Amino acid sequence: MTENDNKQPHTVGRQLASGVFYTSIAKYAGIVVTLVVSGVLARLFTPEEFGVVNIATVVIAFFAIFSDLGIGPAVIQHKNLDKRDLGGIFSLTLWSGAVMALLFFAASGLIASFYDDSAELRNILRILSANLFFAAANIVPNGLILKEKRFRFAAVRSLSVQVVGGAAAIAAAYAGAGIYALTINPVFSSLMLFVINYRQNPLSVHLKPGKAAVGKVFSFSAYQFSFQLLNYFSRNLDKLLMGRYMSLSQLGYYDKSYRLMMLPLQNIAYVVSPVMHPIFSEMQNDLRKLADSYRKVVRLLALIGLPLSVVLWFTAQELVLIIFGDQWQPSVPVFRILALSVGIQIVMSTSGSIFQAANATRMLFFCGLFSAALNTAAICTGIFAFGTTQAVAWCICISFAINFIQCYHALFCLTLRTGWGAFWRSFLSPLLLSALVCLPLAAVEWLLPPMPMLVSLAAKGAAALAVWLLYIQFSGEYDLKGTALRLLSRKNR
Repeated sequence: MTENDNKQPHTVGRQLASGVFYTSIAKYAGIVVTLVVSGVLARLFTPEEFGVVNIATVVIAFFAIFSDLGIGPAVIQHKNLDKRDLGGIFSLTLWSGAVMALLFFAASGLIASFYDDSAELRNILRILSANLFFAAANIVPNGLILKEKRFRFAAVRSLSVQVVGGAAAIAAAYAGAGIYALTINPVFSSLMLFVINYRQNPLSVHLKPGKAAVGKVFSFSAYQFSFQLLNYFSRNLDKLLMGRYMSLSQLGYYDKSYRLMMLPLQNIAYVVSPVMHPIFSEMQNDLRKLADSYRKVVRLLALIGLPLSVVLWFTAQELVLIIFGDQWQPSVPVFRILALSVGIQIVMSTSGSIFQAANATRMLFFCGLFSAALNTAAICTGIFAFGTTQAVAWCICISFAINFIQCYHALFCLTLRTGWGAFWRSFLSPLLLSALVCLPLAAVEWLLPPMPMLVSLAAKGAAALAVWLLYIQFSGEYDLKGTALRLLSRKNR
């Protein structure tokens, strides 16, 4: 039985809310599971052993980009693919995954020699090469699950596999599997996700991938893949160049700040984005409706993201020192600068789903190309012209702001062709809210006597939350009180 059975008509808002709800539960519960499993395994293995596996997983993640080929979003987007088409595309992913896994297996010795040439690293690389095959094989079956908007099934599936895989890794470690126990979870998870998804959507395998089927998705997937590749390098270039031309301590301070800045994106925007494309792809033939629906999402994310940037700016010192310790004080000004970009990044991270839904991956690619070039110029300016981590952070923030403008000009003016006046008006209320949030935070920061870090963080957080809740309720943005009363009345029935 699927979630589409006996499905009642839902509005876009309700579909999004339902999808985000299940996706967020799976993600946040998954974080707890990961912490528990990591905590147990951390007591059984040395940092060096974890380091060996981390090297392997980073290398695997890079190679996985090439086995994806941008096909997953293409399967979701194209509504006219029949069983034969899907079988042909599925066969392509199987053969490409097999080739990638075999090449990686053969190159494992060469990759290991680049690091420490240890037999353990070489063997772990060979074991994890199976991930490349199963990740590629899972693209079409998983895409069909999302295409059917079965978000609850996907959430339960992912969390269950994560729990069982973590338990298996712990059991293997206690049974004496040694460092190889750390490979059980990733290999088991990729295998089981494929098995579960394939049972839901069995597909035929062809010796030769169907040219007609691949041709239907080639243009869409080729630009999607190119964008993913550009985005990967754009997101990691700063660390690569800083590691080469600045000190390792500067890189360490910057990397800690950048990772902390990314947490809101990973836990807010990246919960919304996977849900958006399957839902908004239904509007690919009605671009005005697509634009109107997306503006509502933008407004909601801006109401969360822009005030959050303000909060992170004012709580930078407390967050860095409480989480990382006093020795990371030089990361505070870097994080404070990067925090200014959090709001626009939360909004902009969802734009890719709309380009996909509008069949505009070509435009998405060119936006990514512009973004990558600008980010590269910004990073090089910060490193070579100024040579400080704060300068790099400022240059990155300016680059994000310019990319935000060019991205949404391309989306609303060139792709959706609705103009972007209404888009910018969506930010008036969030900007006003952000200004109001500034007031109590500035008062706590500059008028009150110094407080312990935890007390200061709690005071600023409570003040910002109170202003946010009052504004949302009394400005009429959302009826929080009415929603709470409805939930309570349902609970009491």
